[in-house]
Amino acid sequence: MTNITSLPDLRQARRLVVKVGSALLVEGGKARSEWVAALAAEIAGLRQDADVIVVSSGAIALGAAKLGLPKGGRGSLADAQAAASVGQVELARLWSEALGRHDLTAAQMLVTLDDLEDRRRYLNASATLARLLDAGAVPVVNENDSVATEEIRFGDNDRLAARVAQAAGADAVLLLSDVDGLYDRDPRESGATLVERVEGVTPEIIAMATAESASGLGSGGMLAKLQAARIAERAGIALAIVNGTHASPIAHALGRNLGTLFVAQSDTSARKAWLGGRLAPSGVLTVDSGCMAALDRGASVLAAGVTGIEGDFKRGDLVAIHGPTGERLGQGLVEYNSAECRAILGLREDQQARKLGYAPRAAVIHRDHMVRT
Repeated sequence: MTNITSLPDLRQARRLVVKVGSALLVEGGKARSEWVAALAAEIAGLRQDADVIVVSSGAIALGAAKLGLPKGGRGSLADAQAAASVGQVELARLWSEALGRHDLTAAQMLVTLDDLEDRRRYLNASATLARLLDAGAVPVVNENDSVATEEIRFGDNDRLAARVAQAAGADAVLLLSDVDGLYDRDPRESGATLVERVEGVTPEIIAMATAESASGLGSGGMLAKLQAARIAERAGIALAIVNGTHASPIAHALGRNLGTLFVAQSDTSARKAWLGGRLAPSGVLTVDSGCMAALDRGASVLAAGVTGIEGDFKRGDLVAIHGPTGERLGQGLVEYNSAECRAILGLREDQQARKLGYAPRAAVIHRDHMVRT
């Protein structure tokens, strides 16, 4: 697990993911070339001691301006896909030129949600990132919005950055935003206070967030950033939110220790970190209070404690686990399909065999294939 405990410690990162939002990169439909050039210079400085991966938004905004599409290209899924197709070319050129001035090679990498949700494809993405970094390139990653659908997509590059950090084995993620960090309430309210350090994304921390994107350009907001922090902290990765609107934003934030740092909370196995970061469960198992208490002691989910099933899923699919009042307890890989789960709902092991016609498995979700939230 990383030992980064303050913003200045980010300089110690051996591998850093820097996420750039649309509002920082695009203004009036045009790229902020001078700002990108200054950031590229900072990346070049960081590259002397660390690997750097860029997760860059902006393709839809750039493409929409070039095509003359309304609502910044977000009026419909078709508009967003068309805008992304054009904008991805513009975005790749922008980063290639900016990094090239420092003799750095930019490598475009477009991913979809499935690329990081499927274990085999996730490992392929991890291997690609590793090879690019070994070759001295700076990977520039973005969601492939030209083919992503509303149902199967990250929807924001904050969570994508956290997942890329997992796949790359990064020490830290730096989210460049249009605000200084997380405030204890809406920062537009009088008396709002910047939260400098967070030790675990709790329900109380989530309550501080707003899901809205102030710029209207991006698709993320503070809630998405907290979800990204939760993914990162579970994988032993530090995550920081800083204000990127300044020239040379990294030096500005780290030099003044201005932002919010989410300290890594655990260092689970690589497989469990991947499992905990997955975002698209195929269904929901609701459990009773006895099962919930057993989970707190590290137990598996047994059929006797399951009270409800939602969704249509296959054996091995990811499902969410909810408590008796709907609270999310975790997620894991289910040992039965949805029809079998419904058949053995609430049954003891001896009753399950008669219902299924074969010896039941050890658990509906085994503790080795489950992570708690």
